[in-house]
Amino acid sequence: MIAETVCSAVSVAGLGIAAVTAYRKRFLSAARIAAYSLVPIGLVMTGVVGWLADTAFSPTAWAGFVVLGGAWALFMITRAVERRGGGTRKERKAAKAAAERDAVAPAASAPSLGQASRQAAQPAARPTAQPAAQPPRSGGSGDDFSDIEAILKKHGI
Repeated sequence: MIAETVCSAVSVAGLGIAAVTAYRKRFLSAARIAAYSLVPIGLVMTGVVGWLADTAFSPTAWAGFVVLGGAWALFMITRAVERRGGGTRKERKAAKAAAERDAVAPAASAPSLGQASRQAAQPAARPTAQPAAQPPRSGGSGDDFSDIEAILKKHGI
């Protein structure tokens, strides 16, 4: 009951201020003030003020507002995480697949073409002198070096 009385008094005071403003030939401002003044009495007439008064003293209503606030906060947090994460799940999956494809250079996975095509791609090699024969070393380590030399020759090094 008191809320309706306060709203009515606020509306009457606002309409009085609008009348004084109109008297000073500021009609646009007077119309705006009148519009704002009519809002409280309109809320009383529609029953919104009564509903708000009942809600203000209801613990269930306040618990509902807390739940709505928590839902809103959760929604905002997920939006922020999504923006930092780089889009939707589908976009992140596509980006990960593209990164995996580009992780290896395109030529790295191609098989070697053999000596003939390498020699054609390289300029003519100058003839090298044959190294002098080295005596075999003890322990059979010469075999290890010959294997390594074969591998290096195979790869053109």
